[in-house]
Amino acid sequence: MKMKKIMATVTATVLAASLLATGCGDGNKKSSSNGGDDSLSGTITFAIWDNNLNDFIESNDMIGKFQEKYPDIDIEVEKIKDDSEYWNTMKMRASANQLPDVMFNKTFTLSRFKDYLLDLSDTEAAKNNELADGYKVDGKILGIPMTSGYEYVYYWKDMFKEAGVEVPTTWSEFEEVSKTLQDYYGKDNSDFMAIACGLKDEWPDYPYMEFMPALESGNGQNWNDMATQDEPFAEGTDINKAYNKVNELFTSGVLGKDPLGLGNDQAISLFSSKNAAMIALGDWGLQNIQNQATDTSELGTFYLPTRDTESDPYNVIVQGDSFMGVTTHSKNPEAAKAFVEWFYSEDWYPDYLDYITSASSMKNFPKEKDPILAEADDLCPDKQLVMYDGGGDDFTAIQNETTFDYKKLGAEMLTDGFDLDSTFADLNEKWTAARQKLDIK
Repeated sequence: MKMKKIMATVTATVLAASLLATGCGDGNKKSSSNGGDDSLSGTITFAIWDNNLNDFIESNDMIGKFQEKYPDIDIEVEKIKDDSEYWNTMKMRASANQLPDVMFNKTFTLSRFKDYLLDLSDTEAAKNNELADGYKVDGKILGIPMTSGYEYVYYWKDMFKEAGVEVPTTWSEFEEVSKTLQDYYGKDNSDFMAIACGLKDEWPDYPYMEFMPALESGNGQNWNDMATQDEPFAEGTDINKAYNKVNELFTSGVLGKDPLGLGNDQAISLFSSKNAAMIALGDWGLQNIQNQATDTSELGTFYLPTRDTESDPYNVIVQGDSFMGVTTHSKNPEAAKAFVEWFYSEDWYPDYLDYITSASSMKNFPKEKDPILAEADDLCPDKQLVMYDGGGDDFTAIQNETTFDYKKLGAEMLTDGFDLDSTFADLNEKWTAARQKLDIK
């Protein structure tokens, strides 16, 4: 008789579902009729924090479907409240040699847990994943990203046409198009923003302040590289060049009369009502726009063109998300690997893809983009994907010590008296001192 059970742990609120199989003592194991391996048995724990994934797991009987192929492997799904508690919990459990068999990581935590994760390079899931190889740590694939995320500039095609501008393909063109749009529509609409950006919330400048240093030379590891440098903001560095571009754009008037007085919701609302011509958001932003705009037939997308000339690579940020890995603490590593393989197989992954809005990370299970998002790919067939890493522990430690907040810095560019060169000099001084204090090499 199989049953489900719910349990709680001391460190987190845990939803555990375990189906207890009978007949585990049968010594004559065979391959199951639907492709599984009856020789694998035991219990594996699978820790998550994602509410959407948890809802899908529960409503689609993940454990029951997995046990159709692997009847003697029990699964306990541990649902931890949120990502903050998840990382605190995993840190404690790593020290106590009690990590779950299967855990998720982010780009910036792979290196943190690298000593506790098995190499999955030989799995079919890793081989079929578009991004896993780009996130290797010390030559090993320690996690297989479940989804991939892209960033877009959303724009109104009819507004571009009326103003006589075309989709830009270089940074200077992007600046020029922005200024032309601001002049054209701003003369009759004092609230108009060529580029909608709610800097009252600070974080909405992330497409520029977070990603542009990585886009500058196609280095998705830029934050980690900065942790090894005493003066990463010096003239000629990627972040120096990128932030000079952003500062010039933000202070040119193309963000309207009061970007610091608007939050993100207000900026999206202005764009949706065509009081702005462009807005930079991730793929998640499409649904927000569609929910507010009365008509999206003229809505289009392109990738932020940060390159200097058309002969330079057209770098485009892509992020792997939710990297599934098997820990060294697993007492049943082969069973855990079998679960990972199954998760990314036709028995489970395609249905999960249909449930979420994010893009597929698997080459063998492509997901057709929404036509609005697909326009960016049509406009940029030669794009170069930059695998973005959000920065490891060394970078985070220095960032905390120096109070360097790139999103806040973007908003500060709009304040009176802001001077970028003096800000760079101050940051370099603090960065050098922080590396020495923290003994980061």
